[in-house]
Amino acid sequence: MVARNIIAIVPAAGVGSRMQQDKPKQYLLLNGKPILQHTLDVLLSYAPIEKVILSVAQDDPCIGQLGLAQHPQIQIVHGGETRAASVFAALQSAVEIGGSESWVLVHDAARPCLTHHDLDKLLQIDDLNGAILAYPATDTIKRADSAQQIQATEDRSQLWHALTPQFFPTELLATAYAHAFEQDLILTDEASAMELLGYRPHLVSGRSDNLKITRPEDLALAEFYLQRRNGK
Repeated sequence: MVARNIIAIVPAAGVGSRMQQDKPKQYLLLNGKPILQHTLDVLLSYAPIEKVILSVAQDDPCIGQLGLAQHPQIQIVHGGETRAASVFAALQSAVEIGGSESWVLVHDAARPCLTHHDLDKLLQIDDLNGAILAYPATDTIKRADSAQQIQATEDRSQLWHALTPQFFPTELLATAYAHAFEQDLILTDEASAMELLGYRPHLVSGRSDNLKITRPEDLALAEFYLQRRNGK
């Protein structure tokens, strides 16, 4: 496998309105420390990652209270109004730092249960299609119409839940994002940007407990997962 410079990007400029809290969800406490700190701890303790670029809101009221914000491996950039804009802002810095040989791992700020084992599996991919962590759909999947009535039942045998991190060559992903923005397309993840350029990212089976904290009940579930993992 060719040696690669690996940079992690963490978009953390969102407000997390569905959590119905007085602060962005990434700063809510999880087992005694902010969700974002759990996420950063996993990335900073993973040896292959050389730099973590944290994309935050320009008027972020909490970043100064995060001890890890001063960590020498962390670079902070100002994000945008959408996740995609925040990722793109970080990508531009990553291109300057890593150059043509670098790859990026883009990981959601509110996914604190990531494991190094899943990162190991993701980094086995070394072709330009890149890869994402994902897990196969196990629930019955329904397609709805505009009235939220069932339109069809989907064949779940080839459906996967997309997770993060998502892993791609830095310059290529930056090009894919720029291409999507030029067409005013909405991006919800990095793989979709790559798909628009004709690439077919690999699906790497990851743990289903790598959940994204979106609603209040997710916080309790993440606490359970982490406590069980730590043997508490």
